[in-house]
Amino acid sequence: METGKRDPRYDPLFEPLKIGPVTAPNRFYQVPHCSGMGYRRPQMMAAMRGMKAEGGWGVVCTEYCSIHPSSDDMPYPHASLWDDSDIAKLRLMTDAVHEHGALAGVELWYGGRSTVNLYTREPAFGPNSLPNTAKEGMPLQTKAMTIEDIDTLKGWYQAAAERALEANFDIVYVYANHEYLLHDFLSPTINSRQDQYGGSAENRVRLIREIIEETRATVGHRCAVAVRYSIPREIDNDKDELIKMFGMIAELPDLWDITVNDYNWEMGSSRFVKEASNQDAVAKIKSMTSKPVVSVGRFTSPDTMLSQIKSGVQDLIGAARPSIADPFIPQKINHGRLDDIRECIGCNVCYAHDSLGSPLRCTQNPTMGEEWRRGWHADQVPERHADESVLVIGAGPAGLEAACTLGQRGYQVTLAEAQTRLGGRVTAESQLPGFAEWARVRDWRMGQIAKLPNVNVYPDNRLDVEAVLELEHQHVVVATGATWRDDGVGRWRETAFEGSEDPAVFSVERVLKGEFPKTEGSNTHVIIYDDDHYYMSAAIALKLREENIAVTLITPAGRLGEWSYHTQEQYGSMTALLELGVKVVTNQGLISWNGLAATIECVFSEVESTIEADYLMPITAKLPNDDLWLALQSKQDEFLSKGGLSMQLIGDGLTPGLIAAAVYSGHKVARELGLTDAEKNQTGRDTTTVSFTH
Repeated sequence: METGKRDPRYDPLFEPLKIGPVTAPNRFYQVPHCSGMGYRRPQMMAAMRGMKAEGGWGVVCTEYCSIHPSSDDMPYPHASLWDDSDIAKLRLMTDAVHEHGALAGVELWYGGRSTVNLYTREPAFGPNSLPNTAKEGMPLQTKAMTIEDIDTLKGWYQAAAERALEANFDIVYVYANHEYLLHDFLSPTINSRQDQYGGSAENRVRLIREIIEETRATVGHRCAVAVRYSIPREIDNDKDELIKMFGMIAELPDLWDITVNDYNWEMGSSRFVKEASNQDAVAKIKSMTSKPVVSVGRFTSPDTMLSQIKSGVQDLIGAARPSIADPFIPQKINHGRLDDIRECIGCNVCYAHDSLGSPLRCTQNPTMGEEWRRGWHADQVPERHADESVLVIGAGPAGLEAACTLGQRGYQVTLAEAQTRLGGRVTAESQLPGFAEWARVRDWRMGQIAKLPNVNVYPDNRLDVEAVLELEHQHVVVATGATWRDDGVGRWRETAFEGSEDPAVFSVERVLKGEFPKTEGSNTHVIIYDDDHYYMSAAIALKLREENIAVTLITPAGRLGEWSYHTQEQYGSMTALLELGVKVVTNQGLISWNGLAATIECVFSEVESTIEADYLMPITAKLPNDDLWLALQSKQDEFLSKGGLSMQLIGDGLTPGLIAAAVYSGHKVARELGLTDAEKNQTGRDTTTVSFTH
């Protein structure tokens, strides 16, 4: 790997920092974040965390790690230290992290009212008996803790801390936020106890104080004790008891990991929350303690990271999502490779997969979650298997990723794009309100391709089957994308709605190209029919409102953009829509359109009603743009006779879906080209590799 020298102004990011009895080798700190791996996939989790350490993160932590079976978050696979059998599983991670000189941290967690315990069926503890708040919404309540239960809980914490020592962790967390048990004890509304653990602020903070002190007594001779603590985003010193209680324990742990107590803000999509948005609140906490402070802010810019350290807002740069998008950020800064940093776009596809109980995935980093299963390395690819050429048709997310990775492997690559601008759907969608950072998917790959003399790019070059055959490449990769349907076919409708051919049915594709429905002499009203259930309908509605177009959003679902709940976007979308006067109608399916009004039907009662509008815009399903692919298939014999070896269809042209899926599809076809089945499962482990930078 070719490396350069670090710009000296970034030196503060690489200064070691003492944290209790251990020392972080630099200021890059992968905070505890969910992985969708946990106790179910310990080897996968260890390989993923080890990749972060290899990439230069000085501290690498687990996801939330349950201390006892009564804190079971099934179907979400957290880590666990329930008994000695868990030690070996987590030792896989600490060994992988220590191999690269980083510290390993474990986040000891007890869920309380946020856990259903679907696996263990154990009753969960709470300061009082209150309803469960987990996503499953079970009609279940916590067990109100007695003093004996509190003593039992403290014993569970210390038993887990002792196991953490045996698993060779360097930092042990007391987890006190996110509506979990310890955070509930802090709340004057949730904690209505009348004993020494309730009532006054001094009493409500008592349990956390005691667990911090006991954890220090258990592991403090060898491990740092960290506390994750949440604070209000906007601090009112006169009213904020969380700040007051923080002051009571400010000097107890070795490290504070600070978050804000609004999860829609802490984990907010880039559409609504920008980089370093929490730092005013963090600065307040930093001023109240002499202990090191780490916090997140979806830091993607090295300059923003540096400013946090130099200004004294925090001592370590906390990251979850940026370390997923590029595990090698620290190494790239250290080696002067700033333009190689693959910046997080804040789409929260990572969070969505974990919230579905599956391993993390990432739009920017297609290797995320494949470090162990496929042996994929985040910053290396296998060398080309032969001196052969590849034609990639289409420069959307799949085509750009394929061309980029194939070029990095050393193939001669021709990238042909029908449009003048590269990027496909990414270029179009990044023009929507709040989506500017999504253009990084295009821009990073174009930047990498520009460094590769073996990749030639031809925009405004639409190829037909004859042109493809004349070019005589050994391999052809077709990445021609997909197009939104206009006929309403989706999840709710299996056939086109009556009136779908009417000229007042306005295609979403036209809006993505910059066209807008307008009515002369009056205010334009558009009905958007959402049977896609992700971000597009809300984003288009906001775009239309920018043009002063009235919008009614109709969906057969119970809430708009149901799937965007998993990406933490739904709340922000609904807030923005309602603020701009968009009317939302749920549980209604589209029946027909007569040019003046839509007939809709209640999905429960089948009662019909009508809504008048000037235009109807269905946003439902997509059709793959596979005409060229089908034509190539019919000419396969001719292709082979001219020396062709393989043709593959990828991305939305194969299966329309997430941008992350398109990027993965492009990466997979490029990384695996020319490999045997055995090599495909060992890529990055046993094959000769090249770095992403030449």
